[in-house]
Amino acid sequence: MESFAAFLFDMDGLLIDSERLALESFLESCTAFGLPEQHALFRRCIGVNAPATRCILHAALAHRIDFDAFMSDWNTRHHRIQGAGPIPLKPGVTELLPRLQQLERPMAVVTSSVTAVAQKRLQSVGILDYFRLVVGGDQVEHGKPAPDSYLRAATLLAVPASACLALEDSENGVRAALGAGMTVVQIPDLVEPDQEFRRLGHVVLPCLTKVMQHDFDFAVSVPLSHRSGG
Repeated sequence: MESFAAFLFDMDGLLIDSERLALESFLESCTAFGLPEQHALFRRCIGVNAPATRCILHAALAHRIDFDAFMSDWNTRHHRIQGAGPIPLKPGVTELLPRLQQLERPMAVVTSSVTAVAQKRLQSVGILDYFRLVVGGDQVEHGKPAPDSYLRAATLLAVPASACLALEDSENGVRAALGAGMTVVQIPDLVEPDQEFRRLGHVVLPCLTKVMQHDFDFAVSVPLSHRSGG
């Protein structure tokens, strides 16, 4: 682990167990609007920012329902569920962050959420102070799966992107970090990567507690655009 210059973390679904709340409220709204079995549609939205989520859902649903009413209903249900209690941390967070902090390398959060919202959530669960900075989806023109947010984080930390270890849960996030040329660990949350996706060249681990045990003595990942087919 000492070979990395910085550690970059996604937030939702990796550090905090928030994706399940979003899915629960989404499915409730789908039921209310007569839209059964929309798990696959939700999975397409995992890891992308709010405008991209809206575009994905609009393309899939606008011809079937009152789309603005649906989005308003989902927003209301989501906020109600979030307000019911603190969002739990994902397993291994409280063990991994202190151990990485001992390495005296900067850590940052790279999230599709709005920066101020992300900072508030991280503060509420008591882990904001571990991170030197938070790069939210509102700080870049192109959100995940584009590499912009990860490249911005590396620039702000003044470290080469190729020297960073990025930790993600979603396929969109993994593509973003690989596209930035980083070494990437995926800790799947709601969606297990299939064999084709696993061949992109990143590490897949079952939980954050396994990160410190993994041998990272291998070549750093290269951008997807530089990879050969097959």
